[in-house]
Amino acid sequence: MRLIRPQYKTLSDEDLMIAVGKGDQRAFDEIYNRYSGPLLGYFIRMLWKDREKAEDFVHDIFAKIVRKPELFDPKRKFKTWVYSVANNMCKNEYKKQEVRKNTSNGLDEHYAIGDTNTDVFGEVQDRFFREEFEQSLDALDLKHSEAFKLRHIEGLSIKEIAEVLEISDGTVKSRLFYATKYLAESLKEFNPVINR
Repeated sequence: MRLIRPQYKTLSDEDLMIAVGKGDQRAFDEIYNRYSGPLLGYFIRMLWKDREKAEDFVHDIFAKIVRKPELFDPKRKFKTWVYSVANNMCKNEYKKQEVRKNTSNGLDEHYAIGDTNTDVFGEVQDRFFREEFEQSLDALDLKHSEAFKLRHIEGLSIKEIAEVLEISDGTVKSRLFYATKYLAESLKEFNPVINR
């Protein structure tokens, strides 16, 4: 049995999904191995750094794949399809949260007692930049921030983002341009260099 395993590593995502549709557990395992990590990172970034919620969403998306593999259209790229599903799950969660409106206890989870031998000044600067960057990214409207995250954090191509968000390549470029310009302006005290 072990000798068969390596063949799964060489199959495309789309071929694996065809096999998953036929009930092939090892094909599912391979898809899971390829995408569970990247999707967890995506959900953590999209869902307010809530790791537990992100892990639940990863579980949910793979449960959907197992229960209804026929939802995947083999003519599409699996990567763009799965990110489309993930993106829609996040949008539904935003709607739920909008209804509930999160309340904060006022404690800042960023301050922790740590090793005093570290470069405190460097850490504070890095943390300050990260916090400012995340706040600026959160201040962007959803359509611009999701395009930016898919491109610069998830590493999707313009064409893949267009497919995930169901918009044209030109609209993706426009949203990325706007998001980059906005972030550069709001973070100018850090003197970011923007590629033109």
